[in-house]
Amino acid sequence: MAAEPPTENAAEADTVRLGARIRAYRAMRQMTLRDLAGQAGASPGFISQLERGRTSASIGMLRRIAGVLGLTVADLFSEGDVVEHRIVRRSDRPELHTSPGTRKYLISQRPLQNMEVYSGEFDPGASTGEELYTHGDSQEILLVLRGWATLWIGPPESAASYELETGDSIEYRTSTPHRVVNEGPESLEVLWVISPPTPS
Repeated sequence: MAAEPPTENAAEADTVRLGARIRAYRAMRQMTLRDLAGQAGASPGFISQLERGRTSASIGMLRRIAGVLGLTVADLFSEGDVVEHRIVRRSDRPELHTSPGTRKYLISQRPLQNMEVYSGEFDPGASTGEELYTHGDSQEILLVLRGWATLWIGPPESAASYELETGDSIEYRTSTPHRVVNEGPESLEVLWVISPPTPS
């Protein structure tokens, strides 16, 4: 038997839920109606009507709204609760592909857009790679959580090295070539904070 089409009341309820989720995510991002509308290419009045369930939006508009909020369209329709305080368990951290002997994990989660936080673990002798590298032009802070790190930074032909112990940190531009090496006898754990996020 074919499924019955959704009733008008059900469709209205879906529109109200969608609007409530958009409003909740906007509030979590501390954005005004005008902020969201301007970045999504809509009027504040339209966003207000949408959040109150008084109107619907095209898929294209929902994509733009989701993009501004750092979400996917599917996130807007998810049945999960919109929570302001989210826990990322160590065992659930998304792991990124890195150099041998190194493990890198993404700590910051959507819809956070203005910064990225990564945790890195280095076996003795491991590094971020043989070459110094750059990524975009943002501020980056490297904090040593455990162990002893050597940070090489500057042009490859004249890079300077800095020895960092547990609790030490250093700030630099991501456009400056840099490289982290664990030259200590024990494992190294670090935290990178980058603002704004840069291309991988």
